[in-house]
Amino acid sequence: MAAAAVFFASEALAIRLMTARGIPVEVQVFFRAAGQLLWVAPIVARSGLAVFRTERAGLHLFRGGSSLLTWGFYFASFAWLDLATATVLSFTNVMFTTLLAGPVLGERVDGWRWAGTIAGFLGVAVMLRPGTAVSGIGVALALASAMTWCGITLSSRALALTERNTTIMAWVGLVTTAGSAPFAVWGWVPLGLADGAILLAVALFSPSIIWLITSAYRHGEASALAPFQYLRLVFVTGFGWLFFHEAPDGWTWAGAAVILGGALIVTMAEVRRR
Repeated sequence: MAAAAVFFASEALAIRLMTARGIPVEVQVFFRAAGQLLWVAPIVARSGLAVFRTERAGLHLFRGGSSLLTWGFYFASFAWLDLATATVLSFTNVMFTTLLAGPVLGERVDGWRWAGTIAGFLGVAVMLRPGTAVSGIGVALALASAMTWCGITLSSRALALTERNTTIMAWVGLVTTAGSAPFAVWGWVPLGLADGAILLAVALFSPSIIWLITSAYRHGEASALAPFQYLRLVFVTGFGWLFFHEAPDGWTWAGAAVILGGALIVTMAEVRRR
């Protein structure tokens, strides 16, 4: 889980570097999606089209579309926000998921999960206090990414009841690659050798984040591992300071602490419920 946090932070750093180099978000997302498809290519080669066999194609399309929107909004937010702020706001996906778990999945949302959700949104209010210099567009993109992330979480829960992991991964790779390709063609600009190297690196290592997280939960208890996912804020903040001289102010840290506290409460309540 700690390694996944490092890779998450590395991906955020790569996004910021690609944006600074003028690589369009559409191209960034396409390479990220193509990397996902590349990772499942050996599975497809071994089992053929049987890996796509399902009776829930509509839900798979929704899952892939949610991934595509999440990556698009998330990648775009780094053009407007510093690394730490964009990362902290992405943690609000836990709160949005809690709000939707009841009406969508029929889950009972207990008092602890409500408390964590309210705390998380209070933390956002602290970070975005009146007079702050944080970009409104960047905040909107980051929160949109967190909201569409709920689509990933909720559809994954539903698909996990009947579908194999390989089938889910194959559909996600196919939908995101096909969906992002037209936008990448439309937004294409000439790329240098260094640009291509960064894009290739992101395509190859980003899908490993899910593999690392899945492996972590296979070998350890969820309640013990959950807090380690928030280590990525530490690494992201360090990268922001080292490479871009970004130093969040005290209010940002205070809001981040409240958001992370709320997310942790919701996560632990979810573990107890399961």
